[in-house]
Amino acid sequence: MFARLRGTKRPVAGTVPEEPAAPGAPRERPAHGRGSVRFVNVTKSYPSSHGQRKYIVRDCNLLFPAGKKIALLGHNGVGKSTMMRIISGAQDYDSGEIQCNGAMSWPIGFSGAFHPEMTGAQNARFVARVHGIDTDAMVDFVSDFSELGDYLDMPFRTYSSGMRARLAFGVSMAVPFDCYLVDEVTSVGDKRFRDKCAETFHTRLRSSSAIMATHNLSQIKSMCDMVAILHDGELSLYPSIEEGLEVHKANQKSPDKPRNN
Repeated sequence: MFARLRGTKRPVAGTVPEEPAAPGAPRERPAHGRGSVRFVNVTKSYPSSHGQRKYIVRDCNLLFPAGKKIALLGHNGVGKSTMMRIISGAQDYDSGEIQCNGAMSWPIGFSGAFHPEMTGAQNARFVARVHGIDTDAMVDFVSDFSELGDYLDMPFRTYSSGMRARLAFGVSMAVPFDCYLVDEVTSVGDKRFRDKCAETFHTRLRSSSAIMATHNLSQIKSMCDMVAILHDGELSLYPSIEEGLEVHKANQKSPDKPRNN
């Protein structure tokens, strides 16, 4: 989860002044630039019954362009979370290569790697050291964002599920990633805090890519500009949101066929 990012010293997200906009239309970053993800002959499978294998994806060659917000769709159980984990580096794949240009996030809001005996602040400092971020700036950001108050100095094991989610989202937003991975993030806290999370995340996405595994159609239409579909062991990319949603809708009526070998 907390793999070291490229570079030696990184500011906490939100502390670097934005570059002034160039005259005229905004510049399009190169498709293979920072934040892009390229699949080169990637295969991922699991053992299935009778000694065969179920393929999540097979011989995949695809580029997720830099700067794009991509919705990853597929019916339940098709392997979307597996795809997110292999992109983040948390899980291995069988063969091929995934080329990630720049800093890839762990799945936003994931709290499974926090040490239960360390306080929230100590966990935040640990993540800051791993990523080469100023530890005091990290704790200040997380403290202000999470609104945990004195609980930030209490052991993580004492946190409720909502408090854990607040800490995890705050730490996720404090690290400046080139590509954010979002795997069905659930709402946290009251409406005011949810609005705060959404506003902060939208700000991060202005200068970053994102891959979002979600079933929320309104979120897809408001936040994404491309659709990737995982179906029958194949990963396909659609530049048109509407076309991608139509293909996904059709796939819902024809579930994956077993791709065993």
